[in-house]
Amino acid sequence: MSDTLASLRRKISGAGDLESVVRSMKALAASSIGQYEKSVLALADYDRTVELGLVVCLKKRGETDAEQAGPPAAAAKTVTAIVFGSDQGLVGQFNDVLAGFVTKALDPLPGEKKVWAVGERVQSRLADAGLPPVRLFAVPTSVKAITPLVGQILVESEAHYGKGEIVDLYLFHNRPESGAAYEPVSQHLLPLDKSWALKLSHLPWPTGNLPEVIGDREQTLSALVGEYLFVSLYKACAESLAAENASRLAAMQRAEKNIDELMGDLNQTFRRLRQTSIDEELFDVLSGYESLSKVKTR
Repeated sequence: MSDTLASLRRKISGAGDLESVVRSMKALAASSIGQYEKSVLALADYDRTVELGLVVCLKKRGETDAEQAGPPAAAAKTVTAIVFGSDQGLVGQFNDVLAGFVTKALDPLPGEKKVWAVGERVQSRLADAGLPPVRLFAVPTSVKAITPLVGQILVESEAHYGKGEIVDLYLFHNRPESGAAYEPVSQHLLPLDKSWALKLSHLPWPTGNLPEVIGDREQTLSALVGEYLFVSLYKACAESLAAENASRLAAMQRAEKNIDELMGDLNQTFRRLRQTSIDEELFDVLSGYESLSKVKTR
């Protein structure tokens, strides 16, 4: 009986330690969600500025010349997908859902499929789904680490795109929803085709003043396109990190609930066994007292 009680004490102590770890991870995930969501909001004004700059350049070039923004997507020989997942676990179905979404989206597209994975966890899920990544990037651990990652991806994508191959570049990530929910989304980044240019060229200018491009228009357009790609990748990475931490927060909430239920059961079992042990000790005392009383009466 004493060994059983000692074992229960160890289990209760271990569950208490685990609950402390879960609470710490909950607090960390909650604070991380806030910083990544703020980074996306902070980028909104800059994103709008880049779009307005593209509006000016594309309108000045003329809508009929918009196809120069890039080769037609239909002629693509290679389809490259950048997938933002996670390096760490305890995120529920975060990577599984994304890998399934990527597989379903890429399957009907013509051409060779090449996947760049951001995160070891999603890399393994994609490999299991028949899309082994050819390039792996580490997931940023803070807002400051997003910019270097995006810069690295841009350099490598420009190098592949500049080899003369016609490449379709897609972006996949999980986007946070209300509460701890998220949904997988995709974006077609390259080539910057006519439909993309026409869509931007029809955006209204916010004031009554006529805008004008200062300097070489083609260089300005090229610079703005680069910023457009940067913003798209940065936003996708930040949203993925926010969704990852939201999924981790939900997982920790479920774990905390399970631990509370387990501790309740353990404490109840401990009290029952302890009471049984006390009852047995009292029974032994009473039995001894009765035996002594019989001896005295004799």
